[in-house]
Amino acid sequence: MKETTIFQRLLNGEPIPFNDPEYFKIIEACGHTRQLLVKLNNESDLNNVRAFLSEITSAQISETTTIFPPFQINYGKNTKIGKNVFINFDCTFLDLGGISIEDNVMFAPKVSLLSEGHPISAKDRQTLTTGKIHIKSNVWIGANATILQGVTIGENSVVAAGAIVSKDVPNNTVVGGIPAKVIKTI
Repeated sequence: MKETTIFQRLLNGEPIPFNDPEYFKIIEACGHTRQLLVKLNNESDLNNVRAFLSEITSAQISETTTIFPPFQINYGKNTKIGKNVFINFDCTFLDLGGISIEDNVMFAPKVSLLSEGHPISAKDRQTLTTGKIHIKSNVWIGANATILQGVTIGENSVVAAGAIVSKDVPNNTVVGGIPAKVIKTI
């Protein structure tokens, strides 16, 4: 039977304590990603930016996708990006729990997708928890919005600027606030 890697365990939603014997692999992988981000974030040619992002994610980024550096991502290999996606300046993705972005999605500046967190209990806080984030097609996420672990944003929906989204957003909905609540149906 094949042994499950720490990265697969995270994608499966398994909590990983900092003292896990494989935790060093996360630190090493994130270090490699940071080296690539230095190059990506100092690049002005959008084709080269896409090439670096393709290397970071280990998947071909569509030529219809645009990303404006600076951009931050901690691991990269658990992020899937569709076609005709626009990622504006200063976005941050923590993807050890998995991030899936479908086609025609737009991110305003300073959007954070955080598929990782920690338990509230102080005695358990030195543990990494995860939950997949799924951004469905035709979504627009406003400036400085934060999407937390385990959240799905439904098709055609809008997340207002500054919102913190901790629960799933239905299709064709505008949400805003802290925590985000439904404002209206489109």
